[in-house]
Amino acid sequence: METISKISWGTLGLTVGGILTILGVTAYITDNAVLNLAGFFYGIPLVLLGLALKIAELKPVPFSRPTSEEILALRKRQATPIQNQVRQDVTRYRYGQSAHLDESLKRLGLSPSEKERPVLKGVRETAIEGTYALVLEFESSLIPLVTWQQKQEKIEKFFGPGVQAELTQPQQDRIDLILTAMPKATEIASASP
Repeated sequence: METISKISWGTLGLTVGGILTILGVTAYITDNAVLNLAGFFYGIPLVLLGLALKIAELKPVPFSRPTSEEILALRKRQATPIQNQVRQDVTRYRYGQSAHLDESLKRLGLSPSEKERPVLKGVRETAIEGTYALVLEFESSLIPLVTWQQKQEKIEKFFGPGVQAELTQPQQDRIDLILTAMPKATEIASASP
């Protein structure tokens, strides 16, 4: 499932459609009616579909650093369904959206207009005091940290339950939204050596 989400359906449609169309043209030149018909009948619509998908395509957000095996094991034990959903959604191709998490930012009051909307530039997974955390790295040149902090409680409720939200500004025009899982006491005890 994870591998399929990493495929650009637009590129796949253009590639397969292009091959079939070329096959159809070649078959037409060599007077092969069956391949000619199949190549044109399937190839041209696939090229058009691939082109339409490519135009509406939103590329996955890259991981800013690789996730270690220890963090993957921690994610498996502690990540909330919403943390997993957010990570999976932003690291796959999307279609028909102008930016990752655009609707979420709008609901949180952090996207007054398309021009002012923060842009998700990276994502990383880490451990904070032995607890799984998903970090969303936003370029936020027009929405200052103070505005984000005013929405912190709303952000926590939006990405909850079982998540604590923390905001940092590691550099000018960048906001890191850290979504830390709040595991049950039994999970923390079983994770301890």
